[in-house]
Amino acid sequence: MEMANYILSILKTNLNIVWSWGFNSPKSIQNGLSFKVQGFLHKGWVLVEYNEGSDLFDIKLLSVQLKEVKSIKGIYVDELIDVIDDAVECCENYEQKVKEKYSLL
Repeated sequence: MEMANYILSILKTNLNIVWSWGFNSPKSIQNGLSFKVQGFLHKGWVLVEYNEGSDLFDIKLLSVQLKEVKSIKGIYVDELIDVIDDAVECCENYEQKVKEKYSLL
């Protein structure tokens, strides 16, 4: 639970970005935190686990059906939000792609 709270405190440092993911249902997991997202690129679960051996974080993206979609290893604490954002929400030409998808042109 302590690590989950620590990860939550990191995410709270930039709530605008975290809210853009549709962040919800945070749960404590062994040595980390899981939460659901409804991002532009990924909808499903994100697991953030602290790797004691490397003193870094590992991220797993799971589908709604809990199948692993992507794994990202070796993330420094100060990169955590940006790496999750790149995997869940942002992409090259993000604003244009959002306009195209939602016909906001």
